[in-house]
Amino acid sequence: MIHNLQMIERQLHGAVLEHLGQFPAVALLGARQVGKTTLAEAICSQYPGCIYLDLESIADRNKLSDPEAYLARFDDRLVILDEVQRLPGLFQPLRGLIDQGRRKGITHGRFLLLGSASGELLRQSGESLAGRIAYLELPPLQTSEINHDQQDLLWVRGGFPSSFLAGQDKQSMMWRQNLIDTYLERDIPAYGARIPAETLRRFWTMLAHHQGGLLNVSQLSRNLSLDPKTANRYLDLLVDLLLVRRLMPWHANIGKRLVKSPKVYLRDSGLVHALLGIGDLDTLLGHPVVGSSWEGFAIENLLNAAPFNTASGFYRTSTGTELDLVLDIPRLGLWAIEIKRGANVKPKRGFHQACEDLHPAKRFIVHPGNDRYPIGDGVEVVGLQLLVKQLLELASP
Repeated sequence: MIHNLQMIERQLHGAVLEHLGQFPAVALLGARQVGKTTLAEAICSQYPGCIYLDLESIADRNKLSDPEAYLARFDDRLVILDEVQRLPGLFQPLRGLIDQGRRKGITHGRFLLLGSASGELLRQSGESLAGRIAYLELPPLQTSEINHDQQDLLWVRGGFPSSFLAGQDKQSMMWRQNLIDTYLERDIPAYGARIPAETLRRFWTMLAHHQGGLLNVSQLSRNLSLDPKTANRYLDLLVDLLLVRRLMPWHANIGKRLVKSPKVYLRDSGLVHALLGIGDLDTLLGHPVVGSSWEGFAIENLLNAAPFNTASGFYRTSTGTELDLVLDIPRLGLWAIEIKRGANVKPKRGFHQACEDLHPAKRFIVHPGNDRYPIGDGVEVVGLQLLVKQLLELASP
């Protein structure tokens, strides 16, 4: 068992360094407590004289009362600004500092910006820093970042490092429940959202019960006695905070009626389990959410490993023909993926029908094991960790 996050080599470490070597500013996005600061500290140690400012600290925010004057002194150093969306007025001065540096021949590695609200940070920085900034997302811990035999532990506890690394399941569960409380009572109100904490908790729990289900805003809003616009706003907020994923339907011009609603997943399996009171593997294996929880866990790992510019979605027709995940990988074409948790890995008729519709280049049945073998009709059964590794290898330069 790994007991120290510093010992875990994050998959994104090399990509952050690569982008800092090319761009003046890099934004590292990720949910709160996902390990952004730990990764930033590791990056900082590789840049002599690196400056770190936490914008949730009043003392550090005060240093930036005149940001141009303060930051101009460090044009030869990397400056890390944590929770940068807390100071939205900072992006315009950063643009001026970057442009001044360019005139001196300082073209890259100026600022590493950390943020836990993706849409907010993208909106604030996109216009001011267009052409000067690159965006990377740090997900929770992935199967590629842990020991091979810890996959079930990661699935049960989720990838927030403090949850995964807890000494016991009970401590892990307490940590996740405290994180949920922090989001509901402090973080979400800090983004200006006037949402009663108890209503949002019920909304979040409802999403956990329907993990991987088609989005039905009318049903959600009725169950919570909300109007649909308010329910959509709640969902947008959770997506913005990188806690929920909308997986969009894959549209193909095949003359069939296709489902138009997205699927909705809580992005961290550990939060699904905490909201449903599932504290250990035995309880999870006997719970109705087990299949959809595993599906969401596998999809997050596959999407986070996929090469840059990979398009993704799920495929479902009105008659029930379905693929859990479709990846369109640059230069490699469509990959059709069905996700199975149980021992029976034989694909259903709908999988073959979907493949006839889409003509994918590769066809996979993903399961929890650590082997791969063909089963005919161009279909390969493959363990999740093996397919994640294959995607990461494709993503490597």
